[in-house]
Amino acid sequence: MILDKVRETAGKKILFLPHAITQMSRPDRMITTDEVRAVIEAGIVIENYTEDKRGHSCLILGYGDGGRAIHVSCAPKDEYLAIITAYLPSESEWSIDFKERKNL
Repeated sequence: MILDKVRETAGKKILFLPHAITQMSRPDRMITTDEVRAVIEAGIVIENYTEDKRGHSCLILGYGDGGRAIHVSCAPKDEYLAIITAYLPSESEWSIDFKERKNL
């Protein structure tokens, strides 16, 4: 199961890719590395990308400071977990529970 692999590799090392850092640092988001870790530890997989060009990856939904919903896209590698991006899901693009994309 991808979530087991995500958590296993996160226990070794977490690598935040440049795109993730840029997205997390946006003034309207300010997502901390601790929040990303919390999502990885307690979140659920809502999308599984078995054919991703970067390798098997997934999108995890979890909650950060103040209970705000956070999506983390990540790819487990042999020696680390690559954080591809992290963002606050938009109510206009996601279902009310942020688990399913709306058909726009």
